[in-house]
Amino acid sequence: MLVLLLPLAAAETALRVNYSGDLADGTRTRGQDAIWLGHAWIDGRKTDADVAALARRLRGTGIRDLYVHAGPLEHDGTLPASDHPRAAWLIAAVHRALPGVRVQAWLGDELAPEKPDAMHLERSATRTAIVASTRGILAAGFDGVHFDLEPLHSGDRNYLALLDALHRVTRAHGAVLSVAAHQIDPLPAFHSFWGTVTGHPKWWSQAYFGQVARRVDQIAVMSYDTMQPLASLYGGYVAQQTSLALEVTPKSTELLMGLPFYHENRFGHWARAETVPAAVRGVRLGLSRTDPGRANFGVALYVDFAATEADWRAYQEDWVN
Repeated sequence: MLVLLLPLAAAETALRVNYSGDLADGTRTRGQDAIWLGHAWIDGRKTDADVAALARRLRGTGIRDLYVHAGPLEHDGTLPASDHPRAAWLIAAVHRALPGVRVQAWLGDELAPEKPDAMHLERSATRTAIVASTRGILAAGFDGVHFDLEPLHSGDRNYLALLDALHRVTRAHGAVLSVAAHQIDPLPAFHSFWGTVTGHPKWWSQAYFGQVARRVDQIAVMSYDTMQPLASLYGGYVAQQTSLALEVTPKSTELLMGLPFYHENRFGHWARAETVPAAVRGVRLGLSRTDPGRANFGVALYVDFAATEADWRAYQEDWVN
């Protein structure tokens, strides 16, 4: 037991130290932030009044991209048009109310083999169907497509092949290809160790993260659900994740770090620890230490329907102002 506890204690101490330090000038919004929006925005539950309220909320912030839940994808990669019946209305309404803000279709699904009844990326027919679904989404008027496929194991070559095919399509349409990314190994090869112990290799290697980042226009790190029990440890972890991601993301790719705009308590996430102020300070520390002048950089807020006024205030005061 002591053999396991000592390395863990050392790692947590390092995270606490990582949370200290000075913030470089200018490490605030570059106007390239994003927010994940729930399915209610395109299934008929939202109205013009809701779009007007959203516009009032977002004006004066750094948010440029809306990831609107337009799926999920079927396990075979198809996407029924009935899943997003009011897409055209929302896109037009947002473009009127918030000129310059991009509306991306947020598509996702659970993946095999870790999930028994799920999407099989190793099947070429599935990947072909996802590409066809993307063409349909872009034809519906979306400015881009944001994929969140989980759990995606580090080193998955089928995912890289899918991204190559998708990028050819989005590039031809002048649209954005964006992905939600797993966290990066906090220690070398930690995903392999964790996968062996738990059967769920939660992290990606830094090298694999870089391979994904080079194939997309935008990559948003899901830097929450970290299992950290204290705000200082969580903030130090986010600082580390920000630095690791910056080191391997091309400057031409937009890198966004996720902020936890939700408050449920469950395995892996303590609301008292994973706070917006801690995350923003971690992001700014990582940016300060690694690449304070990075232009294509921002934060992504997860998720609109769980956000509190305190979350919005912390984002505005700590990152935007």
